[in-house]
Order: sequence, then C-alpha cells, then structure tokens
Amino acid sequence: MRRAPTRRWDVKGLGVLAATLLAAAAAADTVSFPGDGVTLSAVLYRPAGDGPFPAVIALHGCAGLFGKGRAVSPRHADWGERLAQEGFLVLMPDSFGPRGAGSQCRTADRVTRPSRERVADAIAAKAYLQTRADVKPAAISLLGWSNGGSAVLYAVDPRRRPQDGKPDFAKAVSFYPGCRTPAESGRWQTRLPLLILIGAADDWTPAKPCRELVDAARKSGAPAEIMLYPGAYHDFDHPNLPLRTHKGLAYTGDGRGVAHTGTDPAARADALRRVPAFLAR
Repeated sequence: MRRAPTRRWDVKGLGVLAATLLAAAAAADTVSFPGDGVTLSAVLYRPAGDGPFPAVIALHGCAGLFGKGRAVSPRHADWGERLAQEGFLVLMPDSFGPRGAGSQCRTADRVTRPSRERVADAIAAKAYLQTRADVKPAAISLLGWSNGGSAVLYAVDPRRRPQDGKPDFAKAVSFYPGCRTPAESGRWQTRLPLLILIGAADDWTPAKPCRELVDAARKSGAPAEIMLYPGAYHDFDHPNLPLRTHKGLAYTGDGRGVAHTGTDPAARADALRRVPAFLAR
C-alpha cells in the first residue's frame, strides 16, 4: 500500500494565522451610552455580517476592563473575539473609568458595587443594545467574571427585573463569583437560566457557597447549574496566566487577603466549549 506523503506543518505559523483570523473576524470598537448618572463607555465585538445577532453583555472583574497601555486585557479580548466568532455581538461596559476609578481589588469601600452600580450598568447596556438594529432584542445574555460575576448574581434575582418594559435578559453566565452574601441571605433566586463556572481550588471566591446557592435554587425549581473544576484557581479561563499569589486583596475566602490565580488548561478548554453552547441553547 502506498503511503500518502507526509506534510510538515509550521505550528508557529498556524498559531499566528489563527490569531490573525480570529482578530479579523471580530475587531473591537468603542461605543458610549447613558447609564445611571454617568455616561458609560464600552468595548464592542461584532460578528461579520448584518445581523441581527444574539448579544452578550460581559462584565469585567475588580481589576477592570483594561490592561497595560489601555488595551483590553487578554482574558476579556480573548472571550470577546471568540464569542463574536460564534455569532454573538459582545458588549463590555467599563464600570470603572467613567467613574474615575482604577482597580478595585484592594479596595474595601468600592466605587462600583456588584449589587448596585454594576447591575445598573448591565441594565443600561441592555437598553443600549435594544436600540441597535443589529441586535436581537430578546436574545441578550449576561456574562461576568469575579466581581462582574457577582453582579450577574444580583442582576438575575427576580427582585431586580428591569422595569423598562422591554424583553428581559435571556441567560446568564457567572465565572467564579462571590456567592457568600447571596447564599447567606437565604432569599436569593434566579429568574433566568444561570450557569456558574468555578474552580474547586479557588481561594479568592470559594466554590462552597456557590454550590450551596445553586443547590438551594434548584430545590425551588430555579434554572441554575454549576460547573466545578477540580484543582482550578481563580482566572482559570485566562489564555495564558502562570500561577500567581496575590496579597493585600480586600476580600478573599479566608479573610487574609491572599489568593491565587492562574490558567487551568483543562478547565479553560471546557469553558470555551460549554459557555457558547449554553448561550446558544
């Protein structure tokens, strides 16, 4: 039997090509819209074509939306580009810059609280998207990381239903949120299908209260589910973050202000598959 000729692949070249195609498919724009007492700015990733598209409002964590040089930080850019490639228009509001705030990770008295200002920002972002002809007004979902993930938990509570008379959020995804306060309240519920993704080793926002939160919600029939990743820490979905130790944090699992972050390749790979599938369900 004659063998097919062996092909030599330039792995580095393929990686560069894939990154180039991904970025080309979802170039980021900057937009602004009215918020609650502030004009909000946001980064928008738009799929190719005319639409209308389903949309995702993505809420950044306590470090903010931007990294060095005011570029969108790698985790946010990676998700924005990937979700746009999957056919979602992605809007990432900056909750800190318009309020004159920087990173809030080491600040106890925060300018933007997950339960208030950040929920208001999500509602304002939805109102803005529902004015766009390239967005399906009844197919706008919420997604958030850490502090933004906590905001998602408050935003989906039945008591926080938007009062603008327009279609509600469709679904919600929360990466490693702070679940302790909602869990301890005993009153939290979700009115939307909700997916929480969190690492079992997370010592910044521990997984145990999130499991309790989802268990209680499901017992009452609420559409909540959780994906727990063994051995994964905070920021497990980052594209390339070596394991780091952070000190002086305002809020951590044990109250000592020390926590770890780092990419977990297996957990990241699962999340990259699971989240778009959940949103498209």
